[in-house]
Amino acid sequence: MSGKVYDGFFIGWGKKLPVGLSGFLIAASLFIVGLFAGTAFSFVISQDDPGSGGFKGRQKIVGVMSSTPYPVIHIAAGDKYPNGHSIMLSGPGKRGVMDQAEALEGQVVEARGALLKRGDLDMLQVGQRIKPIADAQPQDIEITQLGRWKLSGEICDGKCYAGAMRPGNDLAHKACANLCLVGGVPAVFVASGKVDGASFFMLADADGNAISEQLYGLTAVLLSAEGAIEKRGDLHVFKIDLDSVKVQ
Repeated sequence: MSGKVYDGFFIGWGKKLPVGLSGFLIAASLFIVGLFAGTAFSFVISQDDPGSGGFKGRQKIVGVMSSTPYPVIHIAAGDKYPNGHSIMLSGPGKRGVMDQAEALEGQVVEARGALLKRGDLDMLQVGQRIKPIADAQPQDIEITQLGRWKLSGEICDGKCYAGAMRPGNDLAHKACANLCLVGGVPAVFVASGKVDGASFFMLADADGNAISEQLYGLTAVLLSAEGAIEKRGDLHVFKIDLDSVKVQ
């Protein structure tokens, strides 16, 4: 019997693989790793862009409280916001702060919390009790009527869409959006076009109050609706006519 050892023979207790087998295993391993990496990359790039929204750090804001249709603080013009600004409010988790806002309607208040921002859509997640500022003189909030419009877009909750969840829209977010709206988080209408430069609108019913539960089932779908639009401070409000809503 020849003393020559077959190079391709595998010995389980050996310290190294045969030359012929090691080359095959290295090539096969690289192929499998590349296949999984390519599949993962293809999956990632096929997903919709979740947007640029997110938490932007803790903030203290001072301004006039408005509770209708949802809690908003209208900040007076200053160094940080030279033209004034209107910031929607929410509480921790899937809760609003309507119970605090109604008692402070029209007063100058101070609120602290985490700021969420996506484009010109801002929301403060209030982290502690909103405080009235004694002896402060509230300023009138400028309200401009912009007429009736027909818009196409999607109903979302303002907190998740501003960046608390990514993505915060479309069907994958429907159940979460409904829970937020039930909890009192401000509803927003994300339009496919713009009115007065705005594509985000705080949503109200035709009378200017918080939207009814009839619209909760229409979150996260493309729809068209008609209604009046008004500008409160620098926040646009879409007063939607329920009978005009059509799923597209």
